Amino acid sequence: MALSPGWRVFASFPMNRYVVLWKAVRSSGFPLFPWGHCPWRGTGSLLDPKMKAFLEENTEVTSNGSLTPEIRLRLLTPRCKFWWERADLWPLRDPYWAIYWPGGQALSRYLLDNPDLVRGKSVLDIGSGCGATAIAAKMSGALRILANDIDPIAGMAITLNCELNQLNPFPILIKNILDLEQDKWDIVVLGDMFYDEDLADSLLQWLKNCFETHRTQVLIGDPGRPQFTGHSIQHQLHKVAEYSLPEPTRQDNNGLTISTVWQFQP
Repeated sequence: MALSPGWRVFASFPMNRYVVLWKAVRSSGFPLFPWGHCPWRGTGSLLDPKMKAFLEENTEVTSNGSLTPEIRLRLLTPRCKFWWERADLWPLRDPYWAIYWPGGQALSRYLLDNPDLVRGKSVLDIGSGCGATAIAAKMSGALRILANDIDPIAGMAITLNCELNQLNPFPILIKNILDLEQDKWDIVVLGDMFYDEDLADSLLQWLKNCFETHRTQVLIGDPGRPQFTGHSIQHQLHKVAEYSLPEPTRQDNNGLTISTVWQFQP
């Protein structure tokens, strides 16, 4: 793969999206909340035309090279201009929503293969990124879905990806949900979020509270990053599925070969 060195840095060592992405979007020159001043985007909101055009011009619609060929997504691929450019030329910086991360792929595959898990239930997707796992939950019959990511551009990308898959866009919360009062959800899913020690500690406490308060089922997708495998949460996990990653995903993630879905059982 000829991914530029700058993008390799982003893919290999993703920084805390609950800090870096917020700063990046604020300094990008694009509207902070393209759909208005509120960090909540309901199903009836409109996409900012300029940002919509930018996303459509600089991403490719694809369903190849992932664990979920039935889901179409707008992603950065080798046919996109910015795939080859230096990372600092990307006006928004750190486009995590344009990468289909391996933990999210495993979670999405698991939900599609086991629709009874979410059919008729409420699902919260934390750090939704491109929205693939929330889309998989919708395809599998989830009754209520909330996609959460602090990057407003991710919210727009999720909306476009819903439309690609002929789904009515579900609500999207653009805010650090770890700072909010917990709502009741039947299932919480999160993929590729254990890449930073401080964030991992905060997630562990939040998930514990969620489980103890509401008996929420928690599913975590991760390809075996050291920040996850070396974290104390490992003592509270039960493996429910393991997938061999397609070759394109392996190449994009420095040779990682598998991705696993874990159930959190504190």
